[in-house]
Amino acid sequence: MIIRKLFRFESAHILRGAQDVRCRESIHGHSYKVELLLASNRFKEGQLVLDFTHVKEMIELFIDAFDHSIALWKDDRAEFIEAMKKFSSRWVILGVNPSAEQFARVIFWFARRALAQEREISVYSVIVHETESGYAQAFLEDVNNESMGAIRAEDFAFSREILDNNDSIRRFADISGAA
Repeated sequence: MIIRKLFRFESAHILRGAQDVRCRESIHGHSYKVELLLASNRFKEGQLVLDFTHVKEMIELFIDAFDHSIALWKDDRAEFIEAMKKFSSRWVILGVNPSAEQFARVIFWFARRALAQEREISVYSVIVHETESGYAQAFLEDVNNESMGAIRAEDFAFSREILDNNDSIRRFADISGAA
């Protein structure tokens, strides 16, 4: 059985390397929708795969770190990263380019760790809608595919504003294995 939980966030980014010059050279934003699909062949108490409230508690605050923030790629130009950190109170640094494809992989990566204690429940896929007509869907083989870019806890960084106001990010080290 597959269950689905929908999340939303607003975020800005630059997509270095994109074909469209506006995407690769200009800060722009999207109203993202994230579909987290969980799979299980067994029910827990109450004949549920997993209570949606529990899913929300475990995942939503991580996704909220991206809301009204600028997502930065750690390999972007240092002066750009420093300017964004100086002029934005909400920023997230990722080890991968902040595309819909990479957001799907990163959210899958985190959700898998956050749900690791849940027996017989797995993350089936994560779909990130960047626009009404375009989305990326990640599966486990995508998350583990280093040719798509390694996802490592030590490559994440969050602004003080996010760290101070987000309980999930404070648990990030425990879930992800980051120090």
